[in-house]
Amino acid sequence: MERARKILIYGFLIGWLFAVALPMGWVLLNSLRSSQEFVQNPFGMPWLIGGIPADGLLEHDEIEEALRLSEVTPLDSIPHKKLAWLAEHFEEIDTDNNGALNAGTEFGDSPSTLDAKMIAIIEKAASRPLARSNAVENYRKAWVESHFSRFFFNSLWVTFWSLLGTLSLASMAAYVLARFEFRGSHVLFLFFVSGMMIPAQLLLTPVFFEFSWFSEVGTQLLQPFGLRFQLYDSHFGLIILYIALSLPFTILVLTGFFKSLPGALREAAILDGCNEYRVFWHVMLPLAKPGLITAGIFNFLGIWNEYIFALVFVNTPELKTLPLGLASVSIQAQYKTDFGLMFAGLVIVVVPTLLVYVLLQRRLTEGITMGALKG
Repeated sequence: MERARKILIYGFLIGWLFAVALPMGWVLLNSLRSSQEFVQNPFGMPWLIGGIPADGLLEHDEIEEALRLSEVTPLDSIPHKKLAWLAEHFEEIDTDNNGALNAGTEFGDSPSTLDAKMIAIIEKAASRPLARSNAVENYRKAWVESHFSRFFFNSLWVTFWSLLGTLSLASMAAYVLARFEFRGSHVLFLFFVSGMMIPAQLLLTPVFFEFSWFSEVGTQLLQPFGLRFQLYDSHFGLIILYIALSLPFTILVLTGFFKSLPGALREAAILDGCNEYRVFWHVMLPLAKPGLITAGIFNFLGIWNEYIFALVFVNTPELKTLPLGLASVSIQAQYKTDFGLMFAGLVIVVVPTLLVYVLLQRRLTEGITMGALKG
């Protein structure tokens, strides 16, 4: 019975691994392909890895050979082997099984006509992208031409300050709620946690009007000093919004974690002459590092991938974050989607979250386990 249970558990975990890893691997492989490759076979290997089919892209040395052949006059002097190679890649050339030019070819018998047609074909070959440059080109277009570099640093800026503000405020509030008994402490804790019960989408309209009103009033107050206060369409307003939305969950996690810490440590620090501020900053907060990392990882994932609030409260292209940038590239493409560019942009969005989780997964497990001991 125990063995069957283990087989069932491991089978489920392996299936879950494939369910998560296969889509990620598919996205990564497609970021190395051109749109032509993706359309021909969405689930095939990139030509960079699996090789180029006969009707696919040309390698650099093949294009150089074609350009060299274009200088040969007349076309009849091209060896049959070379002519067969060209026919293998281009339908415009008609040859027999031995590579000889058929009499019925559309080029006719005039060497000048043959040469002109060949030059046109060679130019067509030279205009095709190189298979080995698809990966670099996809990421270059995403990072430079589609401004994913700007979107990336915007997301990094907003996420950093949102996490710093959330963890700072939530840790102080959670410590007080976990270690001090006062009238209304339980009600205050429920007030904070009740924020998780309200769907965030319901806050869009009221918060939008509140931001507009605060921006108008703040601008009027600061106008004599030549300053302007703006919450809407600014990183500052987006950071304030993310902090407010992240506080309920973070306070819930950290309150349980602070309750799991030994109270004797606080008493010993007070006996040594520390006041409550030094006890918190120099004793309790360092011990709460696993809990802070746990809450930070969850909040990072939510803030980094957040889309709907950024879409409503940020309009200036220079202020957009990565999810907005990825969506804008998709919308601008309309019916001519550059699949390689889209998948490269998706990899740029996903890789930071994977790195954060892989590097801090042990801390995440430790923080969840310790925070669940009491509460």
